[in-house]
Amino acid sequence: MDALASLSFRMNPLQRTLIEKAGHDNGFEHALAQEPAVVAMVSARHQTRAVVSVPPRGGFNVLFHSISLALLPELHRAFEGVATTVDSFSVATVADLALLLRRAASLSQALPSQAAQDYQAEVAEALEKLPAGSRGTEVERLVRQRVGQDRFRTAMLDYWGGACAVKKVSIPSVLRASHAKPWADCASDEERLDVFNGFLLCAHLDALFDRFLISFDEAGWMLVSPSISTKDGELLGLTEPLQLRWLAPEHASYLQYHRMRFNGASNAETGTDI
Repeated sequence: MDALASLSFRMNPLQRTLIEKAGHDNGFEHALAQEPAVVAMVSARHQTRAVVSVPPRGGFNVLFHSISLALLPELHRAFEGVATTVDSFSVATVADLALLLRRAASLSQALPSQAAQDYQAEVAEALEKLPAGSRGTEVERLVRQRVGQDRFRTAMLDYWGGACAVKKVSIPSVLRASHAKPWADCASDEERLDVFNGFLLCAHLDALFDRFLISFDEAGWMLVSPSISTKDGELLGLTEPLQLRWLAPEHASYLQYHRMRFNGASNAETGTDI
């Protein structure tokens, strides 16, 4: 029996039904074999397990088991104040439970290990449909790049909650998944698909970020190339201080790479020695 069960009441049928529905509707669609005091839930779309119990004081306790080391720190950041231990959270209502489960499921699908596994499976399926003799050709490379970029975009939408990492704009058609370390520069598919290797940005910010005309410092504040005139900066909305909504430690190495390219491009524009 899970450790939470010993600290929880035997839940009644209504509580169990509410928990299972919250899981089913928010990314944990399968309830495992029942235990009197907990509901354990999993999904076919990711590898995180959620164990929910009802403590004596009411509300819900949720314990997460995940193969991703990044999941719990991300949940702690997003749900500051409701964590009771490193891997467990306490929420007051069914609505709060649904929100926590939905975010955990979205992150679990977006974080690197799951994104890479989904990519490999999707590539294998796509390659099976190619004509004989296409393996190892430019056609296969393009298939891998298309699938990878689609998978990266999906992961970025999940990770950033469907909104721009800077402007909070949530119109999917104007959002782009921007790599900090470009696709062609990455050493592996794991780097290319790493959700921390980039940001979900509005189209104009994506274009600037992709061309190293903007970048972000260690605290997430936007850096603007001196090659962008004051007038253009005003028209693009770059003159006010702009900052990423958050930064995880895993972003650091990719941003450092991007700033190196940004500084090189800026120095080249101004004729300054690097």
